[in-house]
Amino acid sequence: MARISGVDLPKKKRIEYGLTYVYGIGLYASRQILDATGIDYNKRVYELSQDDVAAITNEIRENHVVEGDLRKQVAMDIKALMDLGSYRGLRHRRGLPCRGQKTKTNARTRKGKRKTVGAA
Repeated sequence: MARISGVDLPKKKRIEYGLTYVYGIGLYASRQILDATGIDYNKRVYELSQDDVAAITNEIRENHVVEGDLRKQVAMDIKALMDLGSYRGLRHRRGLPCRGQKTKTNARTRKGKRKTVGAA
């Protein structure tokens, strides 16, 4: 099993899709990495040699922000919005959607379990 950026990639999947299991790498970035390293998209994860894994790891380390560093960066960006007092920061602080969705009927994921108000 290939281990890249602290993530075990699924053995049977094509490497093109296996790389997307790393936080911060989508399909487009995965294809960019494979193009840069010269590895075929159709190769399965278990078919990768140690040199292939090393090349992919090196490419990710040099040109992409992934996993813990990316999570930290996103958290710091959200904290900066909150400290700044921007509208998006206030929405984050209150636990409400901050991208313009309506909240009268939906948004249960962000708002949490229903709290009945004024029921007799």
